[in-house]
Amino acid sequence: MQATEIRNSFLEYFRRHAHSVRPSSSLVPADDPTLLFTNAGMVQFKKVFLGLEETDFGRRAATSQKCVRAGGKHNDLEQVGHTARHHTFFEMLGNFSFGDYFKREAIRFAWEWVTGSRDTGNLGIDPGYIRVSVYREDDEARALWREIAGIPDSRIYGLGEKDNFWQMADTGPCGPCSEIYVDLAHLAADWAFPEEASGEWTELDREEFSQDAFVEGAEAGRFLEIWNLVFMQFDRQPDGTLVPLPKPSVDTGAGLERIAAVLQRVTNNFHTDLFSPLIARIEQVVGLPYEGRLPVSVRSAQVDPAAFRVLADHARAVAFLLADGVFPANEGRGYVLRRILRRAVRHAYLLGRRQPTLAPVVECVIETMGDVYPELLHRSAHILETTRAEEDRFFATIEGGMRRFDELAPHHTTQGSTALRGTISGEDVFRLYDTYGFPLDLTELMARERGYTIDIAGFDNALKAQRSQSQEDRKARKPGVSMDAALSWSWRTPQGEADTAGTAIPSFVGYNTVEIETQVTAIRHLPEGRIAVLLNETPFYAESGGQSSDHGEIVGNGWRVDVDDVRKLYGRSAAIGRLTGTPDFGIVIARVPAVRRHDTERNHTATHLLHAALRDVLGDHVHQAGSLVAPDRLRFDFTHHGPVRAEALREIEDRVNSGIWAAVDVEVEEKPYQEALADGAMALFGEKYGEVVRVVRISGLSVELCGGTHVRNTSEISIFRIVSESGVAAGVRRLEAATGPRAFALLRDAERILAEVSDVLKATPETVVKRAHLLVEERRAFEKRLGEATKGGGGDLVRRLLEEAQPVDDVKVIGAVVPAEDARALQSLGDVVREQLGTGVAGLGATFADGKSALLVVVTDDARTRGLRADVLVREIASAAGGRGGGKPHMAQAGIRDASRIPDALSALLPAVRSGLHGTGQTS
Repeated sequence: MQATEIRNSFLEYFRRHAHSVRPSSSLVPADDPTLLFTNAGMVQFKKVFLGLEETDFGRRAATSQKCVRAGGKHNDLEQVGHTARHHTFFEMLGNFSFGDYFKREAIRFAWEWVTGSRDTGNLGIDPGYIRVSVYREDDEARALWREIAGIPDSRIYGLGEKDNFWQMADTGPCGPCSEIYVDLAHLAADWAFPEEASGEWTELDREEFSQDAFVEGAEAGRFLEIWNLVFMQFDRQPDGTLVPLPKPSVDTGAGLERIAAVLQRVTNNFHTDLFSPLIARIEQVVGLPYEGRLPVSVRSAQVDPAAFRVLADHARAVAFLLADGVFPANEGRGYVLRRILRRAVRHAYLLGRRQPTLAPVVECVIETMGDVYPELLHRSAHILETTRAEEDRFFATIEGGMRRFDELAPHHTTQGSTALRGTISGEDVFRLYDTYGFPLDLTELMARERGYTIDIAGFDNALKAQRSQSQEDRKARKPGVSMDAALSWSWRTPQGEADTAGTAIPSFVGYNTVEIETQVTAIRHLPEGRIAVLLNETPFYAESGGQSSDHGEIVGNGWRVDVDDVRKLYGRSAAIGRLTGTPDFGIVIARVPAVRRHDTERNHTATHLLHAALRDVLGDHVHQAGSLVAPDRLRFDFTHHGPVRAEALREIEDRVNSGIWAAVDVEVEEKPYQEALADGAMALFGEKYGEVVRVVRISGLSVELCGGTHVRNTSEISIFRIVSESGVAAGVRRLEAATGPRAFALLRDAERILAEVSDVLKATPETVVKRAHLLVEERRAFEKRLGEATKGGGGDLVRRLLEEAQPVDDVKVIGAVVPAEDARALQSLGDVVREQLGTGVAGLGATFADGKSALLVVVTDDARTRGLRADVLVREIASAAGGRGGGKPHMAQAGIRDASRIPDALSALLPAVRSGLHGTGQTS
C-alpha cells in the first residue's frame, strides 16, 4: 500500500465518521511564539483544546499534518540518517475530538481502521501482530480494548507516566495515552534481530510476552509504535492535582512514514515509496549506489548509506520550510533551516560532491509531493534558487572547514558514539563559524558524532568579542605602517635577505576561496610583536579600489599570524598582523573569515548598483569620486552639484533594492581594456588599468572595471539602505549606506524608535504621524490662547488677579471666579497666572459656554517644594462644593455640578494652603 493510498484511506475513513477533514497548517505556527515549528497534529487546534477558540466546522476533525522536529524540545537532528525512523520533516495523521467522543469511540475508530479489511478502505493489519499499551492506572482504557478489540490482557501493557501520560505543559490539559504497536518480526520482510540479541523478546514462535520483554523488544525496534491515542481527561493544577475536565477530548497521532514502512514490509522508513524516489535521485546525482538495503558485511566501506538518508530527509525539510516562508538566516527558524541545509551539504561532501547536490533532490520532493501540497509547486522556483544559492555559499568554505574540523576532532570513534574524546575550544568553534560558515549546531552535531563536546560558553564569548570588534573596527586597529616605509623594507627569504622586488609575486586566489594551503616566501619582523608575510598564494585582498583589506589568519606549524592589514608592495600582497610563535618558510594555512568577506562583498556589489542608480536618477554627469567598502558599511562619493532631494534619494534606494531583489547573477570576466570599454564598461577616473582588465557585469544594471571581490548574485546583498547624504567638497556629494545584516539592524532600530515615539504619543505606528500633527496644532492653538490671555482684556484680568493675591507666609494665594469659554481656555489662563505668580497657588473657577462648571488649581514649582500639590488642594476644596477632581502636582482640575457653589470651594483654598504649609513645618 503506497503512502498516498494510506493518507487518503485515513482521511476518507474519518470523513465517513463525521470528521471535518482539515488542511495541514503551516510549519510556522500561527500566533504561538512558544514553538519554532509545527511539531504535531494538535498544534493548529491548541487554542480549541484550551477552550480559547471555537471551531466553525464542528467538534470532530482529521488531518494529515506536515511537521518538523529539528529545534527546541523536539530535536531529532543528530539521529537523522543513523536510525530507521528519525526525521526532521514527517507527516502526522490525526483525528481529534473537541469535547465530543472519548475513549470508546477513539479506540473503536483506531482498531477498525488499522485491522479492518482493505476492501473497505482500511489497512488490514493482522490483529495477531498487534499489541497495545495503556497508562498503568487507566483501567477504563484497558477494559475498552478488551471489549472492542478482543485483545487479551496479556497483550495490553500498563506503562508509567513517562511513556503513557501526556500533558501540554506543567499545568493545564493532560491525560493518559494508549499506543498501538505492531510486530515487525512478522510483518517486515527484511526484519533481522540485532547481533547477539537474546531473551524472550527474540523468540519468533512465542505469541505472548511479559511486560519486560515487550519493553525490551520495543526499544530494539521489534514492536513498533504506529499510533498514539491521547485522552485529554484532566486539568492539572499548580499543586499537581488532577481535576476532571468538563468536556474530555481526544488527540491522536499516527506517523505516515512508519505506517508506510509496515504496509510495505520494510523495517526502515527510508525504504518506503516516500523516500525511494529521493534516494534514486541522489544515486543519479552522486553517481554512487545506495547500499542501505544490503547487509553490512557486503557494503562498500567508503560509501555510508547514512549520507543518502540525510540528504533525502533534509531535502524534504528544506523544501517544505522554504515553501512556508522560512528563509535561511543566522537566528530563529531561519537558523534551523540553514543548519539542516548545511548538514545535508556536509553529507554530500562526504559522498565526494564538490558542487550543489541538495537542489536536485529538493526538486524531486516538489515533483513527488506537489500534488498533495501545492505550495511546493507554487513556490518551486524560489525553493530551488534559494537551496542552490545556500549550497554555493557553503561549498565555498566547506572544504577548508572540514579539514580544520578533522584537525580539531580526529575521527577516533564511529559515528553515533557517545564516548567523550575531548572538548573543542570555543575559539576553534568560533573560527569554524566565522571563517567557514559552520553553524554552531552543525559543529556540535559533528563533534557529537565523533565523541567530542564543544565549549559553548567560549564560543559565545568569542562571538561577542567579534561583534564588539566589528563595531569598533577602525578604533581597534593597530597603527598602520606607512607605505613609504613598507616599500623600503628588506625581507628574509629562504635564500637570505632580499628587497621586495627580489621576491616572487604571489597568486591572488581570494576571488574563489577564503582559505588556501600555501607556502611562506618572505618574512619581515615589525615592532611590537608584529610581522609581515609574503605567501606563494594568498586569499587576502589588499586595500584597493575603495575595498578595505581583508582580516584573517595564517597558521603554520606551531605559529600563527592574526592578520589585520594587507599592503600591496610592487604587486605583492603583504599580510600584516600580530605574531604568535616562531615563523618558518613551511606550509601554512591562510584563512579569511567568510562572514566578514561576504559582508564586504555585499557592500562592494551594492556600490556598483548605487553608481548606476545615481546616473539613472540624477544624470550622466554623475561619476564616482571615491569610495570605501568595508564589512559594516559603504561610502560613495560622486560628482553632483547641490544636495540630493529626498524623493530622488528614495528613488535611488528603490532602484538599488530592485536590482538586489531581481536576483541577477554577477558575472566576471577578463578581457582587453579597449574591448571592455567598447562593450560599455565604465572605467573609474584616476584608476590605473592594465592591458587586460577585470569586468564585473550585472546584466541590465551595471558594467564596470573592478578588481574587487563581489557576491555571486545580487540577491546575496539582501537589502540596501541609505544612511546619510552630505557634501564633502564643491561639486562632490557623499552617500553612506549599509547592506545585509547592518541594513536590517538599522531598520530594526528605526522600528524601535517609532515604537517608542508611538508609546510616548499614545498612538499606534500607523497613526503616530496624524497624532503628531494634532499635537502641533494643539500647541499652536495653546500659544494663540496664551497670547490672547496676556494682551488686551486678558492681560488686565491676569494683572487684577495678581493684585488680589493674599499672602500666607511668603506664598501668594489667588482664589477667583474668571470668564473662560471652555476647559482649555481656563487651563491656558491658569498657565499664564502660574508663570507670573512667583511663589504661590491659584484657584480659578469658571462656568463654560456649554453650561458646565469647573475649578482649576495651579501651584508654582517653588511652592511645590514647600509641600503644596495642586492635585491634593483641588480634591480638598472641591469637596466643599460637592465636586471631585484630580490631576498633576502643578495643575489639577475638578468638575462642579452647581456653579453657585464655586465661591464656597474658593473660600476653602486659603485654609487648605495654610494647612499644607503647616504640614511641612511652616506657620502663618
